[in-house]
Amino acid sequence: MATSTDVESPPEGPGENRFRAWLLQGLSETAKQRPGPNAEAAEGHRAQRWWRVMCLTGVDYFSTLGYQPGIAALAAGLLSPLATLVLVAVTLAGALPVYRRVAQESPHGEGSIAMLERLLTFWKGKLFVLTLLGFAATDFLITITLSAADASTHLVENPHFTSVLHGHEVVITLGLVALLGAVFLKGFTEAIGVAVVLVGGYLALNAVVVLVGLWHVLTAPHVVTDWSRALTAEHGNPLVMIGLALVMFPKLALGLSGFETGVAVMPHVDGGPGDTEERLAGRIRDTKKLLTTAAVIMSVFLIASSFITTLLIPQGEFEAGGQANGRALAYLAHEYLGSVFGSVYDAATVGILWFAGASAMAGLLNLMPRYLPRYGMAPHWARAVRPMVIVFILIAFLVTWIFDADVDAQGGAYATGVLVLMTSAAIAVTIAARRAGQRGWTIAFAVISAVFGYTTTVNVVERPDGVKIGACFIAGIIAVSLLSRLARAFELRVTDVELDAMAERFVRDAATRRIRFIANEPDSRDAAEYRDKIHQIRADNDIPAEEDFVFVEVTVRDPSDFESALRVHGEVLHGRYRVLTLDGSSIPNSLAALLLHARDLTGRQPHIYFEWTEGSPFAQFLRFFLFGQGEVAPVTREVLRAAEPDRARRPHVHVG
Repeated sequence: MATSTDVESPPEGPGENRFRAWLLQGLSETAKQRPGPNAEAAEGHRAQRWWRVMCLTGVDYFSTLGYQPGIAALAAGLLSPLATLVLVAVTLAGALPVYRRVAQESPHGEGSIAMLERLLTFWKGKLFVLTLLGFAATDFLITITLSAADASTHLVENPHFTSVLHGHEVVITLGLVALLGAVFLKGFTEAIGVAVVLVGGYLALNAVVVLVGLWHVLTAPHVVTDWSRALTAEHGNPLVMIGLALVMFPKLALGLSGFETGVAVMPHVDGGPGDTEERLAGRIRDTKKLLTTAAVIMSVFLIASSFITTLLIPQGEFEAGGQANGRALAYLAHEYLGSVFGSVYDAATVGILWFAGASAMAGLLNLMPRYLPRYGMAPHWARAVRPMVIVFILIAFLVTWIFDADVDAQGGAYATGVLVLMTSAAIAVTIAARRAGQRGWTIAFAVISAVFGYTTTVNVVERPDGVKIGACFIAGIIAVSLLSRLARAFELRVTDVELDAMAERFVRDAATRRIRFIANEPDSRDAAEYRDKIHQIRADNDIPAEEDFVFVEVTVRDPSDFESALRVHGEVLHGRYRVLTLDGSSIPNSLAALLLHARDLTGRQPHIYFEWTEGSPFAQFLRFFLFGQGEVAPVTREVLRAAEPDRARRPHVHVG
């Protein structure tokens, strides 16, 4: 069947051809269905062992060690270790079970968005998904820009570079973002290789810092005693301390980042030779290992780092302008292990913070092409990796420039994006457990949903700028999506046409004379309806009585769908009228696809006959855009014209 991609384009030179082939590598003109388990390999992305993919998501998750202890100290003060224990409890008893269930329910990496998409239909469902995609874009894009900005801060504040680099944070951040994009333009395999090196080195250096810090605490018992006395003097009752730690927990919520990207990178996990399109048990099993291992490693580091930084660093150093502000472990590395080790630690921190955007980029590249092109809300090239990398990097440049590479200014948006997605994931698995009849899990997930809902609400109240930024991303995605759908309104978007035996017999029989279809909007479907329709078409088009017709009737199931397969069923009504019935998302597109398929099947050009529709042309176009109906005849002809540029081969459209 001819498609809109068959339109001839101006000749390109050898250089342009090579560049276009490189840019659109992995883009299949016909691969419009959901990718299967080997799709990444087909696009040049070799599946990886789970622990290597853990490093890709870990560059986001583990990199929070660069600033999380400082955030905890500022938010909770002497209570930082207790508040961090609450964070770890929520991580292991809340976020981890939720995302293990998400991995089980959506093994292709769509995450909780795909689970919630099924709850709403038509345009309500599409707008709901676009809203969640807006928060996902907020989370992932701000991860890229905030992490790069924090990396530049660590670089600038290193004692060896402060005088040279101070004041150039924006330029450094833009350079780091561009370098991240260059890695992804090279390929996913290279990105995972870089992540393994960075995560391995960073965790090893942190282990050294934490062990040295614990040694200093153990060899100076008065440190623990002084902290305990100060804590008792400040808060008194242990129950009060626990209550305050619970209240302060939302301020530490950035330590939960990484779970959403852990699910988003699932397609890169090699589950083993037993995995098939229908059964991805190996991928699900290994992704659960990935999530659990990452959560346990991070929990150990969070508890240990918050403990030693609270006990060994003066509180004043955590404040703005202090040497431990946003870099508590780096402060200890310089303080107890010397300038050389401290500089090596700074370099590792800069590296992992820079590459923390890699897991976010991987999430964006997996998530956005699964929804927007399928909704008709992105160009067809959005299915290719490299053009999308360029788009996301340009947006990251804009965000960096708007926020002047300020980490604190982006923190609210980052936390909001993370928490909204985690809340939606918790709600999604609660619904999934309820539908599966799992009463215990339903109650447990409902409680987790309430905790995340509370945390999100507190965060929004305290930092409303995060919702405002998220709303800008949502508005931008919806606006671009609707404009893209409008621009692609006349594109042939039927992925496949399949005729049953009766339908194919009708078409082949008609081809022995002249294929004449009548587009009919079914009403009562009685004999009088078809008889009167034939009389009207003969009179309007002056067709001889000996010519016969095949009726075509399209039922629109979900007009908000953009792409769909077409199944054609043939039947004989009232003993004499041959009728083809079709289900599609748009009447004009379904008819155009049938005409082109009939032409290719028989080698004969079909004719189709319509009546004019009464009413305003603009109103009819809106009906077509929103509901797949409207003024069918001219839109069918326009779809055919776009799909088949050769007039000599184009099916004929008649209107009377």
